[in-house]
Amino acid sequence: MQKRLLVLVAATVAFQSPVFAQPTQLAVGAARTKKPVIAFTPAGVAGEKAGSLLARVNETIQKDLAFTDQFKILPDSGFAQPKIANAEEIKTSDWLKTGTDYLSYGKANVEGNRFVYEFHFVNIGTSKEVLAKKYTSDSTDTKILGHSIANDIVQAITGKKGIFLTKIVFVCDRTAKKELYTMNFDGSEPHQITKIRSLSQSPAWSPDGTKIAFSVINRHSDNVKNNDMFEYSFKTGALKLLSNKKGINSGANYSPDGKSLALTMSYTGNPEIHVLDLASRSDRRLTRSVGFDVDPAFSPDGTKIAFVSSRPGKPMVYIMSVSSPADAKRVTFAGEYNATPNWHPDGKLLVFAGWIDKHFDLFTITSDGGKIERLTKDEGNNEDPHWSPDGNFIVFSSNRRGEKAIYVMNSDGSNVRRLTSGLGSCVAPKWSPYL
Repeated sequence: MQKRLLVLVAATVAFQSPVFAQPTQLAVGAARTKKPVIAFTPAGVAGEKAGSLLARVNETIQKDLAFTDQFKILPDSGFAQPKIANAEEIKTSDWLKTGTDYLSYGKANVEGNRFVYEFHFVNIGTSKEVLAKKYTSDSTDTKILGHSIANDIVQAITGKKGIFLTKIVFVCDRTAKKELYTMNFDGSEPHQITKIRSLSQSPAWSPDGTKIAFSVINRHSDNVKNNDMFEYSFKTGALKLLSNKKGINSGANYSPDGKSLALTMSYTGNPEIHVLDLASRSDRRLTRSVGFDVDPAFSPDGTKIAFVSSRPGKPMVYIMSVSSPADAKRVTFAGEYNATPNWHPDGKLLVFAGWIDKHFDLFTITSDGGKIERLTKDEGNNEDPHWSPDGNFIVFSSNRRGEKAIYVMNSDGSNVRRLTSGLGSCVAPKWSPYL
């Protein structure tokens, strides 16, 4: 999957530019109280092979939408009409009686070795088509096509991109060493991407999703072990050394423009936050603390960095301006130890792990420190939280069932699901940007 991961949808799924109407935007919070009901009416098919491929596509679409916990799929038994060939045939009043909010219809066929699906999606309440698109894919790779349609459905209803082509990177010790793995957003198709036979730590995605920075316990020529920073390329499968200065080179986080990396370095004698220019490999020290400063995370606009500092006597979350780091402000006061802050995509919220009641739990807090909410409780240690690119989900590690595994939950802490199994102890998940 290493090279295949970065094959963009355009390379495997060719399609016309989507036609999106201006739908009534559905707020995420509202989606959980009143889930839109979607009816997928049977598409017209030309031939048995097209019907078989269409069934796989529809299965992918419906699994994707079920994962979000935001929609309800109307069963076939509730259909007001068994089949629809075009918009003129839709009996709006009959569908409204079934509680249907959105309806799909279309037609599918196979042209050579290409599967072609003309898909239409209608807002029943307004009688307007909010999505019209012709999708094509290789007959052997209809799963990506299904994810693409599900993404477009989510965007048509909510105004936000779907996450169904995103990935998660994480660290597992199945091989008795700690290596990097990736998997799909829902935990499917886990794949080991490094074979360093050492201790890999703290992976981070580049903004374009083509690279991952991470730390490795490495032995230098003087036979002394050091925490070095590397970068893995999905395009080439190659590793590149980014920083091997004496001591710690860890906790990587790319700037939004991908030109620099925030990390903790200790070659000056104390673990401090630095920004490493990836072109020149020169670094700029941002913090000067009597304690340790770790876990840096750029804000979505790149102007600020959230990080953890022990300067108050116990580790807490601070936020500093990249241009004026001396004016760092403490924003958390929860428990005895706070760690791994991560910004919500809108920049208004942080999620972090906090030691309280003798274990780690997950919290969100507004970036001004004004409002804090607890997301987990009485379920073991919950650590390493990271937002999905749409801000609707949080991936994290937990030992709530014994061995550490990767879990995902809705942004409000509900609907927790386990993603990894059989990979040993798994930690440090990071959700990819939109791929």
